[in-house]
Amino acid sequence: MEEMLRMMELKQQGFFCSQILLSMALQDRDESNPALIRAARGLAGGLGFAGETCGALTGGACALGLYAGKGLPAEPDDPRLDQMVQELVVWFKEEYGQQYGGIRCDDILAGESANMRARCPGIVVSTYQKTRELLEAYEADEPL
Repeated sequence: MEEMLRMMELKQQGFFCSQILLSMALQDRDESNPALIRAARGLAGGLGFAGETCGALTGGACALGLYAGKGLPAEPDDPRLDQMVQELVVWFKEEYGQQYGGIRCDDILAGESANMRARCPGIVVSTYQKTRELLEAYEADEPL
């Protein structure tokens, strides 16, 4: 329930799925990074509202990278990152791809803007929770 409230607050502030997932991940790290949140805007609506891959999924992959990706020349890239992202994608396909006929925004929304309100909040929160589960399972949930 707490995650849903956090997500709704960010949505009311005008953020989109990918931005919300990254904002929540940054909050978990007690960090703020407006530039990263601005960059994630390009993922919204399935890559600039092109209806492609769901922003919750791409935002979740970015959140995993926030914890396990290389950010500076001297930092290592966690070799488990790709496996975590692949597991997230497999889970997303099973959870939502089968239910909605694909993992694209267009598939999930099925041409109905009302589906955004009905489907997206639950998808964002469950993707955030799955991302957290993966980070914990791989013991990658501490900032680098």
